[in-house]
Amino acid sequence: MLSRPKPGESEADLLHFQNQFLAARASPAVKIVNKADKRKGEEGSRDAERPSLQDSKDVVMLDDFPDVPPALTPAPPKKSKNKSARICFEDEDPEGRLESHDQHITAVFSKIIERDTSAVIVTIPVPSGDPFPRTFHRSEIKSEVKVGSGRKSIFAQKIAARRAAEKAATAPSAAEHVQIGSATVGALGPEGAIGEVPLPSLGDDKTVDFLTSQRPCVIMGEGLGSEKSEQEVQAIHKENLEKLRSMSQEEILQEQERLLAQLDSSLVAFLKSRRDGNEGQKKEFKKEQDRPEESLETVPVPQCGVGASPSIEGSDMEESVMKEENTKVEITDSLPVKPKKEWIHMDNVEFEKLEWMKDLPPPQQKKTRKGMQARFNLKGELIPADADLPTHLGLHHHGEEAERAGYSLQELFHLSRSQVIQQRTLALQVLGRIVQKSRAGEFASSLKGSVLRLLLDAGFLFLLRFSLDDAVDNVMAAAAAALRALLVSLDDEKYLDWTFSWYQGMAAFPFVPNSEEEEEDEEDELTGTEKSQDKKLKDENKPDPDVARYDVVKGLLKTRIQHRLRYILEVVRPVPTVVVDILHILTHIARHSSESCSQLLDCPRLIETIVREFLPTQWDPRVAEPGCLLTSVHGVPCASAMKFVRVLASGGRNATARMLNKFEMKSRLSRFIAEDPLDLLLPKEEAIRLSTEAFRLWAVAAGYGQACDLYRDLYPVLVRILQSLPELLGICHEKSPVLELSVQRAAAVVTLLTHVTQTAGCTAELQAQQSSNGSEDNEQIPPPPVTWNQVSNLQPFLETSLKRILQEISQTETWQALQPLTTTYMIYLGVYYSACSQQPSVNLIDCLEELERLTFEVLLPLLSQPAMHSMWDLLSSVMGFKGLKDYLHVSWQTRPPSVTPSSAWILRHEYHLQYFVLTLARRMAGTCPDYAQHASLHHCVAMALLSRLLPGSEHLAHEVLLDLAFNPEFFPEGKAGGPEAADFSDILHLGTSAKLAQPGSAAAIFSKPTRGVLLRESYQNLRFIRSCYLSHFVHLQPTLVRSRASYQGQNYLIQSMLLPEVKGPILPSDWPFFPLISLYNKMTNAETWGAVLNSLPLDLVNTVTWNLQWVLLLETWRAKTLQSIPTAAKLARLMCVFLTGGDLFLEAPVHCYTAALLSLYCQPKALDSLNLDAPLPGLASFHDLYTSLLEQFEGVSFGDPLFGAFVLLPLQKRFSVHLRLSVFGEHTSILRALGVPLQQFPVPLERYTSPPEDNLNLLRLYFRTLVTGALRHTCCPVLYVVAVAHVNSFIFSQDSTAQESDAARKSMLRKTWLLVDETLKKHLLYYKMLNAESPLGFDLYEQLPPMRLKYLQMVTQKENKENASVLVS
Repeated sequence: MLSRPKPGESEADLLHFQNQFLAARASPAVKIVNKADKRKGEEGSRDAERPSLQDSKDVVMLDDFPDVPPALTPAPPKKSKNKSARICFEDEDPEGRLESHDQHITAVFSKIIERDTSAVIVTIPVPSGDPFPRTFHRSEIKSEVKVGSGRKSIFAQKIAARRAAEKAATAPSAAEHVQIGSATVGALGPEGAIGEVPLPSLGDDKTVDFLTSQRPCVIMGEGLGSEKSEQEVQAIHKENLEKLRSMSQEEILQEQERLLAQLDSSLVAFLKSRRDGNEGQKKEFKKEQDRPEESLETVPVPQCGVGASPSIEGSDMEESVMKEENTKVEITDSLPVKPKKEWIHMDNVEFEKLEWMKDLPPPQQKKTRKGMQARFNLKGELIPADADLPTHLGLHHHGEEAERAGYSLQELFHLSRSQVIQQRTLALQVLGRIVQKSRAGEFASSLKGSVLRLLLDAGFLFLLRFSLDDAVDNVMAAAAAALRALLVSLDDEKYLDWTFSWYQGMAAFPFVPNSEEEEEDEEDELTGTEKSQDKKLKDENKPDPDVARYDVVKGLLKTRIQHRLRYILEVVRPVPTVVVDILHILTHIARHSSESCSQLLDCPRLIETIVREFLPTQWDPRVAEPGCLLTSVHGVPCASAMKFVRVLASGGRNATARMLNKFEMKSRLSRFIAEDPLDLLLPKEEAIRLSTEAFRLWAVAAGYGQACDLYRDLYPVLVRILQSLPELLGICHEKSPVLELSVQRAAAVVTLLTHVTQTAGCTAELQAQQSSNGSEDNEQIPPPPVTWNQVSNLQPFLETSLKRILQEISQTETWQALQPLTTTYMIYLGVYYSACSQQPSVNLIDCLEELERLTFEVLLPLLSQPAMHSMWDLLSSVMGFKGLKDYLHVSWQTRPPSVTPSSAWILRHEYHLQYFVLTLARRMAGTCPDYAQHASLHHCVAMALLSRLLPGSEHLAHEVLLDLAFNPEFFPEGKAGGPEAADFSDILHLGTSAKLAQPGSAAAIFSKPTRGVLLRESYQNLRFIRSCYLSHFVHLQPTLVRSRASYQGQNYLIQSMLLPEVKGPILPSDWPFFPLISLYNKMTNAETWGAVLNSLPLDLVNTVTWNLQWVLLLETWRAKTLQSIPTAAKLARLMCVFLTGGDLFLEAPVHCYTAALLSLYCQPKALDSLNLDAPLPGLASFHDLYTSLLEQFEGVSFGDPLFGAFVLLPLQKRFSVHLRLSVFGEHTSILRALGVPLQQFPVPLERYTSPPEDNLNLLRLYFRTLVTGALRHTCCPVLYVVAVAHVNSFIFSQDSTAQESDAARKSMLRKTWLLVDETLKKHLLYYKMLNAESPLGFDLYEQLPPMRLKYLQMVTQKENKENASVLVS
């Protein structure tokens, strides 16, 4: 083994050791490896490229010498850390290579002339005895030397001071300067030239300066460094001047152009700047001017040419300097801190920047109609426009309106994209607080418009989405908090949690906005599945901003936000607040729709991460210690995570099955349910919330009929919990959050038992179906693993607890605390007895006896308790009614509330209350003797409820139609003389100024029945009317099946706890006209597709008749229930009678009921409310509908007066003139068949003739139809009267009008005077006024009034004179 060298060994010993090492061929202990460079390539490439020293010649390597001449323009050379060795050839001469590289020097200096330096005195440094040269301090530099702009080293300052001293010694006196200047001025001509030749400057058109004309502008002699440098400079300057004098002006210009072409532009600019003089010379010149004894103003200077410019320029320069100094003094005086010369880097004071140090002016509110820009503080609060806040709050900045404190939305957006992390974080935090306060409605009365809509339109959603991708934890946390504020409403979540245990409270509406984009027309023919698929495809093809504009959650899902949130939870592992915010966001996304639930479930590792990290079965017990501050919730059970899983399970039974089986949620349910919350190693409140959410998740699964096998495993736990429920009475007097959480947990337990009982109640039915079908049907639903016998023994526990609570109901605090639990007890008992009555193993008589006992022992005493009356008092204080009866009155008479995602869930529960009240009233109808006085009220409530029930409640709507709406018991008028009262009212003309006429029929083979007879017949046909409407609502059958399964407890048929999207009520407000609308749409669609309906349904007459009977009943006895439908919409629906089925309107019952309804709609109040110009619900254009009516009248009317009345009704003067133009311009043929008698027309003619017509085109059409005979009194008496009245008013009008109207009026009067038809001529000239009793419909003058007669003579005589003059000429 080789030994290491030791101290004291010689170089020979080291060489001996080296030879031994080489002879042994041993591997070295240390290996030197050159680390590869990324820019150089692989390791050792440089050594490979460089030739070895042994094989190469002694060649000089010029590694850093450039291959090409450098550019003339100054530019920084490219630097490289490692450069490869250059390739060299053996036959290459190194000296020649060096010379070739040095040739480019001549491109810079073409000719170098050396000056004679033999006379220059060389000064030798003075020797000193010190070992080092003596140092000098900066204070030794003479203070009178001012450093120019820019930094200078101490050495440069010392050299400048020495040169200044030399110049001061050799410079001539001021008097000499003046003499030289005067002489020079005298030598110069008027153009400032020498020897009549101008001295052009290089590209400069300014006048030559007075002082600088005696000295060169470019050559300063700084490099000579001798005492005779000034003489050398002057000699060169004189030589240049003599050269210029010897050249002509053309030669000078040519030489100038040649120099400009050869020299670089930057060099020319440099020479110009040197010629103009530096800043130091100008300042020195100003100082010399300020001295009175040396002022140039005392020197007499000729006032011509260039000679006058120095004094003028000097005075102007002095004034500008004085103004600038005065301004600087003013600014300096107003500054709170005045700059001093001794301060470092303050030699050049920038006063415009120092202005920001001045005090801000007080904020003043602009007196303008336009609103001011909203500004917010760091808490997101709105700052008043005139608020004067101190600057130390940090709300003032250098933006717009610097005097106003706060930040605008635009400035916050700008800060959110800043490069400074703190600014980005702060901006996102403030924006999140603003959004939260805006959603709470704090800015509704202060700001114009919606802050949320403004932010979303500005791209706030995508700003948050981009910020979530930020690598900085603080920015990401602020973005998550702002996104949670934008999406999640904590109040809505709290209310949804409260109502989870209400009746049907588990089902909730999706958070899909109802203001989506309108669908295209061709989508109307698609089915529901096709529409959803087509809509999904369109959303996928749309850009993200377009989707997010009408649906925020859908836009976020298109950006794959679930993947980013999963990454944050799994990899970033943020602080607890961020985790909670993310779980809230995911919960809101899960509430959006079933599609969003599917996307969350399909996100890789999202559910696994949440279940593993936030719902573990084992965790650190130290988190339950008091005062323990959690720095991370990873590995700790979280109630928000359990709630997210519960909401996700509400999206569908398949999602619930996946989470129970794939993600092992059953074991976690058992873990958190089997142990008491107080025994869980968690904070007390968090443990109760976690247990509550676990019970709710189990209840959702039981609502689908799943996870019922856990009931058998955890049965002892459930019994123990039920036994402990009465203990809540002991802590009701303690007002603590734990009490409220404990009550919610108890309500969740009872809700779970309710759904388990419903599932067990279906077991016998499913077993019967399975045994009856055998193995033939492979799609049989298996019965649940829980039977009725296993759940029936829980009822005594719950009933006992309910009785215990009712014993304490007199105490207000106890009742308010335990009211949610009492509600769930009632719901459970209702479900239990409903399912019990359907069990084959239960005796119905025993069940009824138990129910009767419960009613007398529990229910009736509860209704008589003061606590129940206090609940009505609480509602009355909010909604303004007293008692149930008053509530029902208010509920149906008020306008239907607007349906939004935030209001739909509470409206659904209110409609449940109204439905159960009506159901109970129907049960009492046959037993209560004085029920008739309440029947009409209950029927009005039922009618209002039908038009308000929301999607998901189709079962309730079907029950109302089946049992309430068409129930004769709810029409006491049918038995108490209602038809007779209607006839008596028509006879006495009650409510009208004159008798309402009914148009006759073209068939004229049947007598006109009275309205009382029609009402009696309608009342007797109520059961047929009900069948008619139920058959026309068959399109709701699929949704009815789903709704029925939910309300009847058929859990095995429930597919999702999410209700359908809320786009409005189930039935439209005009549903009483639905059969007519359905038939009309069927006819229109058939004609659109080119089909010909040769035959109509056999029961078409009965269907239309029953529809008209039902509308007549409602208009007569329940008129207020149809007040929400505009009168124009009602008439438009009735027009469908004439547009459906050809001559259907000639059928006797159809004709009679249509005429009766027309007489009701022609009453004065109805006519006053008629507005055909406003948009009508369900109708694209009334003009198009009226055009179709005119075409139908031309084809199949047979001159029917009733049909004609519907045609004439929209022609009233106050409606659109286009309707009248359609009749008199495009459909004049109907004027011969529109023979409605004046006595049968139900509308007063004053509505057609007043005010006078002012449309000139329509007046001409009136006159033309009258003159041509198209409009006659015998064929169309109504429009004949209208046309005569308007033409008469027009031709005798004395109002000043346009020239065209005046000419048309006189022409029409002349043509009337020349008419051959004397009857028409008399009617047009002698029309007086309308008279309904006259056969003509109007009265005539016996002779024209003098004014009209005079006007007529003037117009006709003028025409005669004009004709006579024409004949004479």
